[in-house]
Amino acid sequence: MRGRADPVRLVRVEPTIVQCAEQLYVGRRESITMTEFARVADHLPTMFSGLAQRGIQVTGAPFFRYRMIDMAAEMVVEAGIPVSGRVAVEPPDFMDTLPAGRYATVSHVGHPDQLMVITARLLDWAQRKGLTWDMTPTPTGERWTARLEILMTNPAEQPDMHKWETVLLFKLAD
Repeated sequence: MRGRADPVRLVRVEPTIVQCAEQLYVGRRESITMTEFARVADHLPTMFSGLAQRGIQVTGAPFFRYRMIDMAAEMVVEAGIPVSGRVAVEPPDFMDTLPAGRYATVSHVGHPDQLMVITARLLDWAQRKGLTWDMTPTPTGERWTARLEILMTNPAEQPDMHKWETVLLFKLAD
């Protein structure tokens, strides 16, 4: 997300709150279970390739946006790539905007399998601080306005997953 105090460049082991500007992105959405996450992640190389072939400027690290979460059933998750402006896309790709606002953030360096523990710590931290998420409980799960995992490490440059940096960025209620 552009126009923010850059929360994704400093590795933060303790959660903090940052202000983010809105950010356009090209995305692709899937309904998956936790064991099917690769179906979302596998879209990123093709999406990057398509943007590069068309000369579209990427303005930040790719991310996963969790729209609906029911850990025991299905989740709706998007693979997203920030871009500098509106572009024409062919379905199933789409354009959307990450909303401006206050976000809780924390960085993690390590295997992505550890992200569930890091996420639980961030959620617990916010509860202890009396913070409220921009999230609505529904009968089919939690509907989040913006709950992101930002992928700071390019797997082609660093194949060791234990060295990958991921930034969690969860929107707070206004």
